[in-house]
Amino acid sequence: MASITLGGTPVTTIGELPSITSSAPNFKLTKTDLSETTLDDFSGHKVVMNIFPSVDTGTCAKSVRQFNEEAAELDGTKVLCISRDLPFAQQRFCGAEGIENVVMLSDFKTGDFGKAYGLEFATGGFSGLHSRCIVVLDGNGKVLHTEQVQETADEPNYKAALEALMDA
Repeated sequence: MASITLGGTPVTTIGELPSITSSAPNFKLTKTDLSETTLDDFSGHKVVMNIFPSVDTGTCAKSVRQFNEEAAELDGTKVLCISRDLPFAQQRFCGAEGIENVVMLSDFKTGDFGKAYGLEFATGGFSGLHSRCIVVLDGNGKVLHTEQVQETADEPNYKAALEALMDA
């Protein structure tokens, strides 16, 4: 389990992020149109997973905006923004913000993604939601880079995630 903070208060996750060079666990998540998608649907593309508690918080919204901007310049790469928000909230946010370069995905049905990736909050006020993480995959689904953001209110290291893509 990872020990992180939420507003300065110590909290834990249910596990650890997948290790570098391991195969990323497959998943089934819901798109904003309510269709389902799996990791296999992104085969052949490098993948940046921007994972966060809720798009309705400032830092989470900022990370989606930042990756939307960066994704516009990334050939052969898909940026997946993943939370437990309802697809309706994700779609509303993207429409209001003009977000078009990322894929919004929801783990609202089962929470299995957060469990499989070990990033679900186990304790604290956000228990059951996703902690703030970045997972970068190569085109074969191998893990190139991970980041478990130490303080949930802080932004991820965008530069490190994008550099991992360049090294692949």
